[in-house]
Amino acid sequence: AAVMPLGAPIGSGLGIQNPNNIRIIKEQAHVPVIVDAGVGTASDATVAMELGADAVLMNTAIALAADPVSMARAMRLGVEAGRLAFLSGRIPRKAYASASSPLEGTIASAGARA
Repeated sequence: AAVMPLGAPIGSGLGIQNPNNIRIIKEQAHVPVIVDAGVGTASDATVAMELGADAVLMNTAIALAADPVSMARAMRLGVEAGRLAFLSGRIPRKAYASASSPLEGTIASAGARA
């Protein structure tokens, strides 16, 4: 058993149109979530995997690509990148800046002491 939410209408290549729906489904499902339909390029597959999808099912984006072999490779790399990013844990989104670089041990701080 699996849940297969659509990223967008089948064959549209519009990408992930409602990421919140996929996120909610993933949080509540107790079976694998496989994003199906609407995936048009590797970045769409990456987004699906970053949302926590267990897999991405695609056909049209590869079958109708000018170079299907290269598109299939791009999709594989996109899926791998998205899954790795999901498992790595992204930083929280914030509406404001917050420096993360150290203030000590930098060239500017060394020059200030001279």
